[in-house]
Amino acid sequence: MSPAAKNAPGSRRAELLALAARLFADRGYVSTTVRDIADAAGILSGSLYHHFDSKESMADEILTGFLDELFGSYAEIVAEGRGARETLEEVVVVSFDAIHRRPAEVAIYQNEAKHLMGLPRFSYLADRNAEFRKLWNGILTDGVAEGVFREDLDVELVYRFIRDTVWVAVRWYNPDGALSARDVAERYLGILLDGIAAPQTSKRRNRG
Repeated sequence: MSPAAKNAPGSRRAELLALAARLFADRGYVSTTVRDIADAAGILSGSLYHHFDSKESMADEILTGFLDELFGSYAEIVAEGRGARETLEEVVVVSFDAIHRRPAEVAIYQNEAKHLMGLPRFSYLADRNAEFRKLWNGILTDGVAEGVFREDLDVELVYRFIRDTVWVAVRWYNPDGALSARDVAERYLGILLDGIAAPQTSKRRNRG
């Protein structure tokens, strides 16, 4: 049976992975034990080993599934060949949608990636980070070349700003709040692309 079939929504493995993801996100990967996961699932630790050989393998499946889906969505957007600004907008929307649908996985990736990258099994996380940087730098560089972003744009600085400000939203975004993920993404894009300063023309006129 393929990993996708074994972890299909509604399967016992999928339920256990979702439970583990919430515990890893809330308590931290290091602080969460196999027994914690088993207790939360209402089973014995030995029963959990019928499905997974270790806590590490659970974290691996959680992150692999999440990142494959996320980067697959990014690849589809880029393949559509839109202009740089529209591509950036869609990638931001998809990122906030991931925060909405898979907050535990996002939190694990944000909080635990640095630690997990020190383990051989998670070496792919460094590759994903490099892929993410390449994606954003490419969009921003294309935007400068197209004339839709400022010609003096510091691409690396803007990439870091976008990366940090988008994903930190997992700490405060409320899926049940008044604003949907798309609402938040659109307001974020308004700040990112249009700024927060009021137009200066009227102020200059008043001074005159």
